[in-house]
Order: sequence, then structure tokens, then C-alpha cells
Amino acid sequence: MHLFAGSSHRELAQAISKELGTKIGEVTLKTFSCGERYVKYEETVRGKDVFIVQTATQNVNEDLVELFLMCQAAKLSFAKSVHVIAPFFPYARQDRVAEYREPISAKLIAHLLEESGADHVITLNLHSDQIQGFFSIPVDALEAQTIFAKYIEKKKLSNPVVVSPDAGGAKRAKKFADRIGADLAIMHKSRPEHQKAEILELVGEIEGRTCIIFDDMIDTAGSLVSAKDALIEAGANPDVYAIATHPVFSYPAIERLKDAGFKEVIVTDSIPTDPKAFDGLTILPIAPLLAQVIEHVEKGQSVTEIYEK
Repeated sequence: MHLFAGSSHRELAQAISKELGTKIGEVTLKTFSCGERYVKYEETVRGKDVFIVQTATQNVNEDLVELFLMCQAAKLSFAKSVHVIAPFFPYARQDRVAEYREPISAKLIAHLLEESGADHVITLNLHSDQIQGFFSIPVDALEAQTIFAKYIEKKKLSNPVVVSPDAGGAKRAKKFADRIGADLAIMHKSRPEHQKAEILELVGEIEGRTCIIFDDMIDTAGSLVSAKDALIEAGANPDVYAIATHPVFSYPAIERLKDAGFKEVIVTDSIPTDPKAFDGLTILPIAPLLAQVIEHVEKGQSVTEIYEK
């Protein structure tokens, strides 16, 4: 098994390699003066299981092109198999035709990964389950719920309620609520335009209770802050927690979260993030989970038992 790191999140790849007790393979990654990317493996991968760590950052298109090149270079170098570890799957929110004349971008990315030579994808908290159906290769769509549940349970919060910020995330939030033995509340929101949200309705008993807003990602934090304001207005405990797997933190998320006054914002390191970005930010590691999955895949063992822990 050979583990390689793209340029998007080398710190995560190093953490995974430490968990596995192996080294990150040597690969040259650079950009030509014209902007084109270049990839070259500096060690043989012939007959090897190649695992490539590449997440999506603010430079998502460059991250993708580099990943495609790494996959194809491994295939053309006779790698036995190519496994892509993409904790934050790019273009995941564009998973359907929401308005006329739009592409299904997530499906296109899936096809491009396959065409570039990927044999298997390991990802974390897909925005929607249907994305797995865009692939004709195996996809392990992991959940970070266990990581969050263990952290929250240690806090022994008083009378907690898990809040889904929209109806689409209700199923995800319900699973988490069941896991920590909490009730569920659901918000209904509308989007008058891209990256703007309005909370229209709140279903559930939250008065005087400790609310945990649970979502898959925080982008500009507009929805999250609106959800917190609506909860406080409805009489919730002012100590509101937020949990999200992917800290996208597009502008102006950091400023909004600094001003919002959450008790704590809990995320994973699926995307490189400054741990000192704002007070109350907690970043939980996903390397132990990913390393365990990689180990099971490499040994031909079941991954399902990891999901069910």
C-alpha cells in the first residue's frame, strides 16, 4: 500500500500516515508558468494499491485537476488499484437540476474521477446520499457522527435538543439525536438567492433547552447564524452549539461566527482550517477514522463494522 498526498491537505495525509505507521510517498506536484498542473510519482507504484489524499479547498478546481492527474499517472504507471480519499467531495451541492438549463455538476465530477482512473472513493458526509449513485465504482461514504457524539457526550449537556437547519438535513440530524439520546427540532428555510437563507418556521420544543445545530457543512455561515437567532428568539438557552463536518468557511463566515457568539462551533479537519480562526472553534481529527478504513480496504476486510461503531 502506497499513500500519497495532493497539495490540498498535506497535514491530513501526514496524520493518516502516522496512524497507519507508514510514510507518505514521494510525488512531484507543481504548476507551470502558464497555470497548468504537473504530476510525477518519484517511486514505483507498479502492482501497488495507491491511496491518494485530496480534499476540496477554496482552490477547488485546481485541487480537482491535480487529483485527476494523480489518478491517471498512477494508472499509467501500472498501479494495481487507485483509491481516492476525498473527505470533502467537491461540487456535492450541485447534485440535481434545481433550475432549468443547469448541469448536475456532482455527477460530472464522479464521471471524471472514474475516467481519470479512480477505482474506489472514500469520502465523508456527502451532501446527499444520491451522489453515491453517480458512480459505477465503489464509494465508501463515511459519517463523522461517532466522532461528534463521543465529544458531545463528554460534555453532559443539560436537556439537549438537536436542530436541523433545514428539512433536507432532518434525517442526518435525527440519526445524531438518537445517537446522543436527544430530541429533534427541524427548521424550514427558503433561499431567495444563492448563499442567502431565511428561516420561515421552527418545529419542535426548544424553549429553555440547549440547542445543537447539526449540519454537514458551514459555508458562508449565513444559514447557521440565522438559525441561531431564530432559536434564541423562540426562547432557547443562549448557549447554542453548532456542529458541522466540513468547515468551508467562505467569506464572510469567519466574521459572522466571531460576532454570532456561539457557545462552541465543532467541526472536523476535512478541510485545512486555522484552529485560532475565532473563539469557540473546536476541530476534531478524522485521521483515525480514515486510517482504519484504509487499513480494512487494504487487507480486504469489511468496512461496514466501522460504520456501525
